[in-house]
Amino acid sequence: MSDCKAVLDACVLVNACLRDTLLRLAEEPRLYVPLWSAEILEETARTLRGPNFGLAGIQVDRLMGRLQSAFPEAIIEGYEHLIGEALNHPGDRHVLAAAAKAGANRIVTFNVRHFLPSAVDAVGITVQKPDDFLIDAYRLAPELVVEKLHQQAEAIHATIGHIAGRLELAAPGFARLIGLSL
Repeated sequence: MSDCKAVLDACVLVNACLRDTLLRLAEEPRLYVPLWSAEILEETARTLRGPNFGLAGIQVDRLMGRLQSAFPEAIIEGYEHLIGEALNHPGDRHVLAAAAKAGANRIVTFNVRHFLPSAVDAVGITVQKPDDFLIDAYRLAPELVVEKLHQQAEAIHATIGHIAGRLELAAPGFARLIGLSL
């Protein structure tokens, strides 16, 4: 997985705890390279400002700035001409096109049904729910994952058990795995 390049879909980036976990795994020493497009970031920002999250514009702008400054290599450009060739769900064709352009080998999304095998197999990309992606990361480097979860917990003055609890809805298998490893 250390040579993994994964596009993080907007639906994954809106959950603060999940986003923090995924991005900590992308920090040095990194388990994968995170990728996204301007369109994915715009969708994330729009969702965070919307009624379900209701974050203030300044909060969202600060987050988007942090994402871009922490991972400047993550932005995918020049994929727009591939959107028409993508054979997946119309609402997520931009995600598959960006992943293909970047040479990603994974897309991390809750919307796996938007990426039929016939659409992604042709470009050699695996689509995974965040739960499966995190479990793979843990199986690859359990000590490193636990260390990064401890860092995440310390940053909010909490325990790793608290982080596992917050991840339970988004990544239930991973949360159980972390709970068992404590």
